[in-house]
Amino acid sequence: MNVVRENLENQTALLRIAVGEADYKEQVDKQLKDYKRKANVPGFRPGMVPMGIINKMYRKSVVADSAYRKATDAAFDYIKENGIETVGDLMPSEKQGELDFDNGTDFEFVFEIGLAPEVELALTKKNSLTKYVIEPNDDMRKGFRSNYMRRFGKLADVDVVADDEALTGTLTQGETTVEDAYVGLISMDEEARKPFIGKKVGDTIEVDVNEIYKTPSQRASILGVKEAELEGMDPKYTFTITQIRKFAEPEMNEEFFKLAFPAGDVTTPEQFDAKIDEQVRGELAKETEFKFTADMRKYLLEKTNLSLPEEFLKNWLYRVNEGKFSMEEIEKEFPQFLDMLRWDLIRRKVMKANNLEITQDDVKAEAKEVAMMQFQYYGMHTVADDMLENFVNSILGNKEEVRKIYDKVGERKVIDAVAAQIKVNEKTVSPEEFQKLA
Repeated sequence: MNVVRENLENQTALLRIAVGEADYKEQVDKQLKDYKRKANVPGFRPGMVPMGIINKMYRKSVVADSAYRKATDAAFDYIKENGIETVGDLMPSEKQGELDFDNGTDFEFVFEIGLAPEVELALTKKNSLTKYVIEPNDDMRKGFRSNYMRRFGKLADVDVVADDEALTGTLTQGETTVEDAYVGLISMDEEARKPFIGKKVGDTIEVDVNEIYKTPSQRASILGVKEAELEGMDPKYTFTITQIRKFAEPEMNEEFFKLAFPAGDVTTPEQFDAKIDEQVRGELAKETEFKFTADMRKYLLEKTNLSLPEEFLKNWLYRVNEGKFSMEEIEKEFPQFLDMLRWDLIRRKVMKANNLEITQDDVKAEAKEVAMMQFQYYGMHTVADDMLENFVNSILGNKEEVRKIYDKVGERKVIDAVAAQIKVNEKTVSPEEFQKLA
C-alpha cells in the first residue's frame, strides 16, 4: 500500500491510499472460504457449494469491505507513525473517485483529516491570574451550626402553638375521619400560620387541605386516597389538635458530641465552633477552586487562541451523529464545542510538557472524595470505613463515573501545574463580592 498526503486549506489534509490486490487477497480468500463452509444454498449440502456460486454471491462485498479496512488501517498507521495531531476523526473525502469492485483489483481510497494546531504555551511569572479566597461570615457559620442542631435535636411537646411547631391532629368532614394527620407550620408562611397561633391541644381549626398540603401527592397520602380521586372532593375539613411539638436544640453535652462527632475530635463547645469554621471554609474553598479553574481555563484559551478546521469539524459532527442533529442545531452549540476541543488540546499539551500522569491512587482518592460528598449531601459527615470502601468500589465499577474522575483529576493536575508557573494573586473577598464575580 502507498499513502500520499495532500495538504489543503483550513487546516485539513487528504490521505490518498492505494490498495492493491496483494494487500487484501489473503483476507478475501479466508472470508470466502468461511462463507463456503457456512453457506446454506438449496440443492447443495452444507460446505459443498461451488466456489463460483460463493464468489457470485459474496465476492464483491467482501473485496469492498476488506480493501476499505486495509485502507483505514493504513491511514491510522500513517497518522501514528508520522506523529500527526488530528481533531475529529478520519472521514471519507468528497473527492473520493468511483470504485469498481465488480471488475477492478486496485483501488484508491481518499480520506480527509482535520489537523490540530500547534499549542504554544510559554508561561512565566509575568503571566498572572487572581484567585479569589472567600472569607466566611457569621450567617454561614450559623447555617452550618443550625444543620447540626436540627440533625441531632428533638421534637418536644409544648402547650401552645406559637410559631413553627409540628402539629398532629384529626381531620374530620362529616362521617370522614383521618387520624394522626400531620401539619408542619415550618413550611408555611406567616399568613398561613395565623389561624393556628395560640391554639392548644383539643382546639379545632377550619382548614382547606389544598392550602395546608400544597401538592396532590401530599393530599392523597394524608387523606388515604389516590391522586385521581382528589378531583371534585370538598377540601374543607375540621382539624382537631391532638399534639403540639416544637423543635428543641440539643444541649452542648457529651451525648451530643459523641453523636455528632463519633471520631472524638470534638468534645467542647469551643472545638465545635472551630469545626464549624473549618467546614465552612472547606466548602468555600471548593467554590474558590471551581472559579479559579474556570478563570484559568478562560485565560489559557484566550492566550493560545487556537485555530481549528471549523468546516471539517461541523461536517464530522453531522456525519458521526448520523443525522440525529441538524446542521442548524450543530451551529448553535458549535462555539462551546470548539472551546471544549481547544481546552482538551491545551490539557494534553500541559500534561505532556510537565510529565503529568494520572495514577490509580489518584483515581481512588478522587472516588473517595466523591463518595464522601454524597454522604455529606444526606447529612452523614462521618461514615464507617467499610461502608465508604463499598461505595468507592461501586463508583470505580461504573465506567462513566471513572471517565469523569479521570477528567477531573487530569484537569486539577493541569491547573496546579500552570499555577506553579505563573503568578497567582490571592484576593480575599466576602461571599457577596464573590457571588457578583461568579
